Amino acid sequence: MSERASSALRCAVAVLFWLAAWQLASIAVGNAILLAGPAEALARLLLLLTDSATPGVVWFSLSRIACGFVAGFALAIGLACLAHESDLARALVGPAVSVLRSVPIVCVIVLLLMRVGSRGVSGIAVFLAVFPAIYHAYLEALDSVDAKVGEMLRSFDVPRRTRFLAHTWPEVLPALVGVSRNVCGMAWKAAVAAELIGSPVGSIGERIYQAKVTLETADLLAWTAVIVACSWACGAAFVFLLERSGRWTTLLAPHLASARPAPKGPAHLALSDVSLGHGRSVVRAHLSLGLADGRALACCDESGAGKTTLLHTLAGLLPPVAGEVLPAQAPCVVFQEARLIEDMGAVDNVALVMGGARLRPRARALLRDLLDEKCLDVPVRRLSGGERRRVELARAVAAEGDALLLDEPFSALDEASHLCAVSFLLEHRRGRTLVVATHDRLDVERLGAREFSLGGPSSEHIA
Repeated sequence: MSERASSALRCAVAVLFWLAAWQLASIAVGNAILLAGPAEALARLLLLLTDSATPGVVWFSLSRIACGFVAGFALAIGLACLAHESDLARALVGPAVSVLRSVPIVCVIVLLLMRVGSRGVSGIAVFLAVFPAIYHAYLEALDSVDAKVGEMLRSFDVPRRTRFLAHTWPEVLPALVGVSRNVCGMAWKAAVAAELIGSPVGSIGERIYQAKVTLETADLLAWTAVIVACSWACGAAFVFLLERSGRWTTLLAPHLASARPAPKGPAHLALSDVSLGHGRSVVRAHLSLGLADGRALACCDESGAGKTTLLHTLAGLLPPVAGEVLPAQAPCVVFQEARLIEDMGAVDNVALVMGGARLRPRARALLRDLLDEKCLDVPVRRLSGGERRRVELARAVAAEGDALLLDEPFSALDEASHLCAVSFLLEHRRGRTLVVATHDRLDVERLGAREFSLGGPSSEHIA
């Protein structure tokens, strides 16, 4: 028996068990008013489904639930984005959302009935049930988005909307999907509770109230079954679309990308009595360096000497602790650790910084010099470390820029791939200023670079 068939059988057995328990409990009670059996409830459900008025009743409730849900979801996303960008907005919005999350929904419903009447209260109740949960989940997810990949995209001047579609939305999506599975059910519970209290004519809540007044327990159970079915169907449909939106945004992002303007020429990089470091922590003090337009520099110091800090400072990504820096205006960076859009293929990762989907043929042609054709369209998370490194190198040389700042671009490569990558870099450098951090001193000669040591003289000019 297959796993799917086995799972279906277990589910069927569980359903039959609880139906049997329900029937036995109904027989034990011996009063259909107190507890109708499954047969009576099923009979009433069939009557409801064949009643011409039922679709209108369901639509009355569903339309208000949908409006409240969409409004709550959209506003929560918008305010969470604002709170993520602004500490002031976070401080202002946070307490209000916490209050909404803590106040019993029944108390709010009673207050709303006095203000807006019974016909509109269910939609507002849904809004208040959905909004706090989505806001907190989305804000926490935004705070957890990989900042390093975001920094990489900004360093290539990828437009904000493209960064959101390619990176931010796919990363926050698992958290949104998880909370949405719960809030879809919460929405129906809040709406039916509001309708039951207000009893607007033509709603599911009104029908449940009538069943209570007339002591029709079978009707009550039948409408409960309708609510459960509608809640499940709406939740499943919404989660299905939400889960697939990550794939859709990843496909859309390259079409909205744009290339940054071509620089006027290679960068002139300079450091004047600079102290490199993070915050107040100094890695290398009193460093002066001048690198003339189009020259090449290779740093071969040991790990921990400050090569990565130097490259980030020259790229304008890290301010110096002290001193003055003339950084690249349009840096093309290979970072020390992998920074790729994991669900995109190699071609789209490169095309994203080149100018978008229209440049995919050029991106593919570049990548073919480094990778097998079979590696180009699968998500890069499936590639090996060496293959991913070559994608990052291709991305750096493909982008428009005035300087190539490469942090160990040949790491994780075997000898043949290493030499191929060096040749690729030389072929596509296009006269740009080049700074490479590497542990292989042979790369200095291979690249025609001048070696520079962070432990050497504190001042050097390379013309």
